[in-house]
Amino acid sequence: MKMYQQILVAIDIYSEYDQVLKRALSIAPEASHLNLVFVTLPTTYFQPYINEVGGDYVAEIHKQAKKCLEEIASKHTIPIKQVYLPIGNTAEEIHTLADEIHADLIVIGTHGRSGIKLLLGSTANSVLHGAKQDVLAVRIL
Repeated sequence: MKMYQQILVAIDIYSEYDQVLKRALSIAPEASHLNLVFVTLPTTYFQPYINEVGGDYVAEIHKQAKKCLEEIASKHTIPIKQVYLPIGNTAEEIHTLADEIHADLIVIGTHGRSGIKLLLGSTANSVLHGAKQDVLAVRIL
């Protein structure tokens, strides 16, 4: 079986991402084959639910994510240039980035707790159904 050469690992800094990262590291020939991504939602995603959400809120999330991903990269010898922090729709940004870096595997966590998305979380489901690459959904317990 062919080994994956470019692996995109979607990290949710507000969730248990250790299992996702460990699975990606176990598949990669070495850590330098991993690319980390956290997608920050733009302000418009919060508007119907929270009043007065502005660019400062999104900027703070982005700042926290950058710090977290850079620490993960440093700890696991993943090149910092392979840390990505786009702002936009999560699934769309992951698809775009996977294409841009020529990823052959996307690794994403899933809670899959309830409803129609019982087996996969809604984000994992969206990534799976739009990806041109293989997708590994890691169940987060």
